[in-house]
Amino acid sequence: MVTLASHISDYFEQFNSSLTNDFKSTAHDLSSDKNLSLYYVFDFERYSDKIGTLNDLRTFMIQRWHNSFFYAIAYLLLIYAGQMYMKNKPRFELRLWLAAWSGLLAMFSIFGALRVLPELIYVIYRHGIKDSICSNSNAFGVVGFWTWAFCFSKLPELIDTVFIVLRKQPLIFLHWYHHASVLVYCWFSYQDYSSTGRWFCGLNYVVHGVMYTYYAFRALKFRFPRWISMIVTLLQLSQMVIGCWINLKAWQYKQNGETCQVTDENLKVSLVMYGTYFILFAHFFLGSYIFKSSKTYVIDELRYYTVIC
Repeated sequence: MVTLASHISDYFEQFNSSLTNDFKSTAHDLSSDKNLSLYYVFDFERYSDKIGTLNDLRTFMIQRWHNSFFYAIAYLLLIYAGQMYMKNKPRFELRLWLAAWSGLLAMFSIFGALRVLPELIYVIYRHGIKDSICSNSNAFGVVGFWTWAFCFSKLPELIDTVFIVLRKQPLIFLHWYHHASVLVYCWFSYQDYSSTGRWFCGLNYVVHGVMYTYYAFRALKFRFPRWISMIVTLLQLSQMVIGCWINLKAWQYKQNGETCQVTDENLKVSLVMYGTYFILFAHFFLGSYIFKSSKTYVIDELRYYTVIC
């Protein structure tokens, strides 16, 4: 395990060092060195701060993060209006659209995880847990682009609920509460480059990669054993436990007078958010798997889509 962490750390160190060179000279080196070809950087990652639209979106999120409150409120109102509209109408099937949407989010999440996890492992291996929690160096460069993409993605992810409303699936509190609150929190955190985002971003990319892949196959009518569904929910629960632990560790570092690049306000909001998520997911898990006998266990083909996180 230590050897694997060392290899990943070395990978990121070479990957990151390749960004310090001029693009033309780097391109020449890459063409003559097969090893460095593993550390390919896309132009949209390397020059994201120079691409007009991407730079404008990042600036907009920083300067107008308060707009996330408006988006969250509009989201809740549209849910209500959509349910009223669909009340006396037949449900839409939308399976292929749902599979395509889930597949798209799965690929985005998997690629995002591959871009941010090496940096997280590198910081832990080279500098320790404290720096991984308290240094916000991940907010810049290639990893910084994927950190921004993660935060921005919480807006288009609201489309998840459109499928639930149009397909007349059960819309539980956990689903819409999570979508609305995580949108506001991510935009709030991005505007001051909160250091704890390194962990939250990496964990969420991994969980979403697994989860959306699962939902894509479910939309295509693939059948999975019950334990697969349990693992998906357990991954979500684990994410909440680790999120709470990260916040408590950051708070401890700050109380000990150590520098930690996250505000007290952010830690309080984040701890409440992750704590409530844990309670809600634990309630869902217990009600779905523990206190429900196998004989009466009936799962709708896309029931778990109602708890997307």
